[in-house]
Amino acid sequence: MNLETPIREGLHIAKFWRVDGDRIHCYLCHRNCRIPESSIGFCGVRKNIGGVLYALNYGMVIARNVDPIEKKPLTHFVPGSMVYSIATVGCNFACQYCQNWDISQRRKITGYYMTPQQVIDDALLYRADGISYTYNEPTIFAEYALDIMRLAHEKGLFNTWVTNGFMTPEAIEEIGVYLDAATVDFKGHGNKLFYRKYIYVVDSNPIFDSLLALKDKGVFIEITDLVVPVDEGSNYDDVRKLARWVVENLGPETPMHFLRFHPDYKMLNVPSTPVKVLEKCVDIARDEGIQYAYIGNVWGHPYEDTYCPHCGYKVIDRLGFYIKKFDVKKDGRCPKCGHKLNIVLSPPKLKGGD
Repeated sequence: MNLETPIREGLHIAKFWRVDGDRIHCYLCHRNCRIPESSIGFCGVRKNIGGVLYALNYGMVIARNVDPIEKKPLTHFVPGSMVYSIATVGCNFACQYCQNWDISQRRKITGYYMTPQQVIDDALLYRADGISYTYNEPTIFAEYALDIMRLAHEKGLFNTWVTNGFMTPEAIEEIGVYLDAATVDFKGHGNKLFYRKYIYVVDSNPIFDSLLALKDKGVFIEITDLVVPVDEGSNYDDVRKLARWVVENLGPETPMHFLRFHPDYKMLNVPSTPVKVLEKCVDIARDEGIQYAYIGNVWGHPYEDTYCPHCGYKVIDRLGFYIKKFDVKKDGRCPKCGHKLNIVLSPPKLKGGD
């Protein structure tokens, strides 16, 4: 549901900035914008007004919907739950293939004003199990998200982010307190040339640092990797390198999703990723030790399903975002061999969680 009515309250002072001479240094993300007076950062939503940084998008919801959590994709965190999803305009990336480009690359603040409490009330009205900050990069509406996340935990709702992982350690220090799970999206296996050419990001290394910081904060992590069929975005050596890093730093039990690219925005001339390429990515990840490797955006493919890494029993049978069969014990173990699966049934940061 897109929301376009421009209703809002007063300007909201941003977090994560300091005065730097005659500019403001925004250190919310690794772009580290130095913003002159009356100017706006790369993301399009943070403005220097009189030497104070304001979050222009605070409370301005441009899209909201109730989604299966598998759509994020989070397939190992409270499977089968529903999340109330929200977004604002703007983004700190400039992905040339973005499927949500109309809101992520929009540089006019539009939306429908909702207080954090109104978001919570709406989520409860629709009987959502949690809230997902998604569709555009949630880092750029961190002030708004943090206010919602605090209230969400008070009401027993969990919080999940779908993020590019480009936030700073200072931001993670606050966000990680209330964040229960995150889908961290790589593009083109993290290839630096791909990031520079197609995203306008100089270096993908900060994403790896963010993953380590999120792990330290107890955030449940799933990795996605958009496989783009261009030279810089579909290199099998990069797949192997990324999978090996995940195994060594996050653990072999970390789910990895290899997502199919489809033509969009400024890359309409690039075809969809061949399914065989995605299958090869999964095979490489498994060879490197990843226990749960998936294909995304190919409904009905057997690599959508979850198998016990110990005995091979299919514990979750899926069709796209929907679960056809769920056969996991209440303690998160395989019903056939008793192996402890990396599946969170009850978020530990919520009262009564595991």
